[in-house]
Amino acid sequence: MPDYRRNRVAEGSYFFTVNLRDRRSDLLVAEIGVLRGAVRETLLARPFHIDAWVVLPDHMHCLWTLPPGDADFPLRWQMIKARFSRRVTHPEDRPASLLRRREAGIWQRRYWEHTIRDDADCAAHMDYIHFNPVKHGLAAHPAAWPFSSFRRCVARGLYPADWAGTEVELPEAGERGDDEAAG
Repeated sequence: MPDYRRNRVAEGSYFFTVNLRDRRSDLLVAEIGVLRGAVRETLLARPFHIDAWVVLPDHMHCLWTLPPGDADFPLRWQMIKARFSRRVTHPEDRPASLLRRREAGIWQRRYWEHTIRDDADCAAHMDYIHFNPVKHGLAAHPAAWPFSSFRRCVARGLYPADWAGTEVELPEAGERGDDEAAG
């Protein structure tokens, strides 16, 4: 197995893709209140800024900025995943290996992480996040998807309300075309 090392930058901004183990599941939107609670509790214990976030049925994308002197995003993901997993029903089809390790079997073990390099990279990943429900056929427009930071970003003046009203050509962002490994 390769020795993957995360690029940790104190006060850095990061793009993440986090998946459920069962990619056919709708658990994240079915239990959105539990997920929000897990994120809120983690924010209280280990603060960070949420720049953008979208939750789809089986995965989520987000963009965070960590506080000064702090580069520990893995601990935050561990806390969010654990808090969520403790509060939802565990899958019945968990392999024996997960049961032996007392793992819930809800999440894929690893996640995709990308360190944001500059303003253009940040904008490309924010666009990717907000267009994702449209890309997956879950909404006709980013504002129509209820589990997204898009409307908040419109209110802050980061997007016009009619953004993505027509065909959007997204730059290479997200897990596509990136040379960074999954975390």
